[in-house]
Amino acid sequence: MRFSVLASGSTGNAIYVETDEHAFLVDAGLSGRKMEGLFASIGRDMSKLDGILVTHEHSDHIKGLGIVARKHKVPIYANAKTWTAMDGLVGAIPLEQRFHFDMETMKSFGGLDIESFGVSHDAAEPMFYVFHEHGRKLALITDTGYVSDRMKGIIGASDAYVFESNHDVGMLQMGRYPWSVKRRILSDVGHVSNEDAAVAMAEVMAEKPTRIYLSHLSKDNNMKDLARMSVEQTLQTKGIIVGEYVDLFDTSPTEATPLVVV
Repeated sequence: MRFSVLASGSTGNAIYVETDEHAFLVDAGLSGRKMEGLFASIGRDMSKLDGILVTHEHSDHIKGLGIVARKHKVPIYANAKTWTAMDGLVGAIPLEQRFHFDMETMKSFGGLDIESFGVSHDAAEPMFYVFHEHGRKLALITDTGYVSDRMKGIIGASDAYVFESNHDVGMLQMGRYPWSVKRRILSDVGHVSNEDAAVAMAEVMAEKPTRIYLSHLSKDNNMKDLARMSVEQTLQTKGIIVGEYVDLFDTSPTEATPLVVV
C-alpha cells in the first residue's frame, strides 16, 4: 500500500491511496486542472482511479469532485447525508457512478479493506477512513474538533497517519479572524490544535515504526515549523521521541508529498 497527500488545507484537500490492484482518491477539493497536475507530479493517471471517497461536503473537499467524476467516469462513494448535502454543489453525477458508503462500515476491494468512521465537524455526516491491507494500516483523520476514544480505538496502532494539526491556539486567539470564526474553529465541531492533535497521537501509536503526516495546517493560524515543534515537544513529554520509531512530516496546500509505502 502506498499513499500521497496531494493537497491539504483550507484551499483544498486530496489524498491518493493505492495498492498493486486498486487506486482511490479521498476527496477532490481542488479544480480539475490542479488535480490533474498533482497526479502528474506523482506519476499517476486519474483515469485509473477505482473510486473517490468523500469525507464531507465542504468546498475544500469537493471542489473538483463533479468535474473529475464526469471526465474520468470515476465511481463516487459517500454516505446518504453527504450525498444530500452535495446536491447542487457538484453538478450532475450519473446514477451508475453514485455509491453509498455508510459511516462505521467496511468495504472490501480485493485485498484492500476500507473502514469508515465518524468525526466531529460542522458538516452533515462527516467521516474519514482507515485503509487495511496485508496487516498494514493507514489512518486518515482531519476536520474534527476533537479525537474521541471511539476514534482512537479505530485508528489506533496504524503504520502511518495523516493527522490534522490545524492551528496554534495562541496564534488563532490573537489573529485577525472574527470571534465567531475563532469560536467555530476552537469548538468540538471545528479543528484540532497542534497540542491536542499530539496528545491524541501519543495515545494511539503503538511501539513500532510509524510515519505521521501533519495535515490541514491553517495558513493564517499555524506554521509548519511551529506545528512540528509543538507536536514533537508534546510527544516527547509522553515518552515518544521523534526519530526513534516515529517519523514526523508536514504537508502542503499545493505540493504533493512523494508516494510512500505504508
